Amino acid sequence: MRLNTLLSIGLVMNWIAFSGALELGFIYGLVGLGVYLSFRVLDFPDLTVDGSFPLGGAVAATLIVNGLSPLLATAIAILAGGLAGLCTAWLSVQFNILNLLASILTMIALYSINLRIMGQPNVSLLGESTLLTPLQGLLEQLPKLVGVPLIMFVVVIASKLCLDAFLASEIGLAMRATGSTPTMAEAQGIRTGSIILGGLALSNGLVALAGALFAQTNGFADVSLGVGTIVFGLAAVIIGEALIGVVTGGAPLTVPLRTLGVLLGAVVYRLAIALALNADWIGLQAQDLNLVTAVLVAIALIVPQSRKLLQRNS
Repeated sequence: MRLNTLLSIGLVMNWIAFSGALELGFIYGLVGLGVYLSFRVLDFPDLTVDGSFPLGGAVAATLIVNGLSPLLATAIAILAGGLAGLCTAWLSVQFNILNLLASILTMIALYSINLRIMGQPNVSLLGESTLLTPLQGLLEQLPKLVGVPLIMFVVVIASKLCLDAFLASEIGLAMRATGSTPTMAEAQGIRTGSIILGGLALSNGLVALAGALFAQTNGFADVSLGVGTIVFGLAAVIIGEALIGVVTGGAPLTVPLRTLGVLLGAVVYRLAIALALNADWIGLQAQDLNLVTAVLVAIALIVPQSRKLLQRNS
C-alpha cells in the first residue's frame, strides 16, 4: 500500500485509531502466518487458534505477574501454543478424528485451561515489566504512537523471514509435499504424521506468540481474547492472496510472496475495520465489530470469484 494511501486513511480516522490498527495488524500478522501454515501449507483446517491465541496471553501474563522475566514468559507461551497444536494433531493423526473436529475439541478444552492458568477471567499487566520495558528509552526518542507499531513490525518481519527459510528447508519442503499430495509424500518415505504434528505445533506457536505480544502491548490478558481469531487469520490469508495476485498479475506465487501477502492482508484488514468503525457517516459502533468482520471477509471471498467469472465471460 502506497504512502499517500496510508496518509489518506490516517486523515479519515484519528491518529490514535490509525496507530492502533497498524499495531494490531502486525500482531495479527503472526496469526495470519500461523493460519497460512495450517490451512494453505498443510491443508489442515485448524480452529485451535481460537484457543492458542488467548493461551499465549494467559501464560505470558500469569508468569510475568508471578515474577518471571518477560522474555522467558513469552518463550514458555510459545511452547504452550505448540503443545496445543500438538494435541490437535495427535487427536487427528493417532485416532483418525476429523481434523476440524479435533481442533474444535482442543479449542473448547483450552477455554477451561486458560481459566485455570489465570485463576480468573483476566489478568492485568499494568505496572509490570514487559518485553517493551527495556525499550522505553528507544520508544521515548520516537514520535508518539509510532514506537510500538515499529517494534511489532520488526518482530513480524523477522518471523516471516524465519518461516520462509524453514519452508525452503528439507523439512519445510516435506511439509509442503504433505499438504499438497500426502499419498505421494508417503510414497517418497515422508512420515506425514510427524510432519503434521510439527506443522501444527509451529502454527499454534506463532499464534501463541501473537497472543503473548497482544497481552504485553495492551496491558492485560483475557479468556475471551480468542473469539474470532480464526476469522482474522483467514481474512489475512485471503485478502493477502488477493492483493499479491493483483500486484503480480495472476502469476504463480512463491512462498515469500504468499507470506508477504499474509502480512499485508492483516494490516489492510485491521485498517479497514478501524476505518469503518471510525467513519461517523456509516454510523457503526464498537459493538458492530463482528458485523464488520463478517462483511469484510465475505467481500474478500466474493471479489476473487467474481473476477474469475468476468474473465471467463469476456
